[in-house]
Amino acid sequence: MSIFLFRLFSIFFSTICLAQPKNMPAIGIIYEAEKDSLIFASGYRYIEESIGRSFSPITLDWNKFQQRLSLLKQTRTNIYACNIFIPGKLKLVGPDHNQQAVLEYVDTVMRRCRLAGVKVVVLGSGEARKVPPGFDSILARKQFVDVVGKMALLAEKQGIIIAMENLNRSETNFGNSVLDVLAMAKEINRPGFKVTADIYHMLREDESPLSIKAAGSWLVHCHIAEEKDRAYPGKYGEDFKPYFTALKEIGFTGKIMMECGWKNLAIEAPIALQYMQAKLNDAYQ
Repeated sequence: MSIFLFRLFSIFFSTICLAQPKNMPAIGIIYEAEKDSLIFASGYRYIEESIGRSFSPITLDWNKFQQRLSLLKQTRTNIYACNIFIPGKLKLVGPDHNQQAVLEYVDTVMRRCRLAGVKVVVLGSGEARKVPPGFDSILARKQFVDVVGKMALLAEKQGIIIAMENLNRSETNFGNSVLDVLAMAKEINRPGFKVTADIYHMLREDESPLSIKAAGSWLVHCHIAEEKDRAYPGKYGEDFKPYFTALKEIGFTGKIMMECGWKNLAIEAPIALQYMQAKLNDAYQ
């Protein structure tokens, strides 16, 4: 694509994004902040960053975090959310679960996220929440509810929401549907712990859009990709309308973040935004 055509695309899609009605979800992208200029020019206004890359005390000491924070504060796109939350070695359940270590890590992450203005931290972390073979599932759930309830308290102190996402069974064996996650959110029952609906994982698990309606106000965040190849929306023409209609019916006005396998972001990101916006306009009309 020539620079001239790219700029035309950028202006067109930026206009689409900025003209989006207030009662509709905003569309964002999960990508590193270093691509902020390209992402902004493609029409996006929200990024979901990686905890490991930007906030984790395991990968960044205080000085490195300060350098990273300086970059994050200069982005034109809003660093609204983060994912890749709990590293696999910090077990949320199982015989190796160390609650104190988890909470110390989470406390630091939440303090750092507040400094960057992050609003939502997505709890995917399939390896950290995976129940080991032979471990009692009832005990695992008890461990999870206990530690995540305390994590939510730490998030609340920083004005942040932890939103757990459903993951398909190839990634974890705990919380494989929106309904599973919803049940845990209700059991934990903290304002700092809500639900992320990942529509890609819903498609992989053949989960109905009715689960979104069941989640209602507990649902505060979304992820999306096409089921085939986890491609960007529009590559294969996945029909998301039933899921978007369910979002409209519950009055969802949060963010829908694309979590995809991008090959050429400069070309694909504007195409994906146009496709998503058209589908949302159709569903929300």
